[in-house]
Amino acid sequence: MKNPVKRGERKRQRKGGKVLDSQDMALKDSIREALRGALKRQQRVEVSTLRLLLSEIKNAEIAQQKPADDNKVLDVITKEVKRRRESIEAFKKGNRSDLVAQEEAELAVLMSYLPEQMSRAEIMAAARQVVDAVGAKGPSDKGKVMSQLMPQLKGKADGKEVSEIVSELLAAS
Repeated sequence: MKNPVKRGERKRQRKGGKVLDSQDMALKDSIREALRGALKRQQRVEVSTLRLLLSEIKNAEIAQQKPADDNKVLDVITKEVKRRRESIEAFKKGNRSDLVAQEEAELAVLMSYLPEQMSRAEIMAAARQVVDAVGAKGPSDKGKVMSQLMPQLKGKADGKEVSEIVSELLAAS
């Protein structure tokens, strides 16, 4: 009877590597599956964006010398979303509407892999709770508030927007 272990996993087992179960790589695997689907549907923007995303995830794995978990994959996606937003701003300033459209299409693909983004009111409520918990009195306490707040909102809100809201709250107090 054949061994039920998959072909690539057998090598990892012999080398002493841990065989990962499907939950460890859920987000990365869903990106791979989406890439396969996009290839079949011949959607060029989605294919190029997902390939770039997978290569960035691979680079992150190489940098940390271990497979990326879902949190690390979310970090990579967030970083890529931030890059796209910055590119969109730069291209708008340069009157490059063709490149703006391309970056916005890539941004839409990337945003589909992030958790649902929080509204401004939800961010404001979370920021108020942290400001009260930390006991922040003014703008000089922004670092304390941000260090407590950002881990809670990781992947759910843009850091720039969170920073603006915290600055507004602290300026008002």
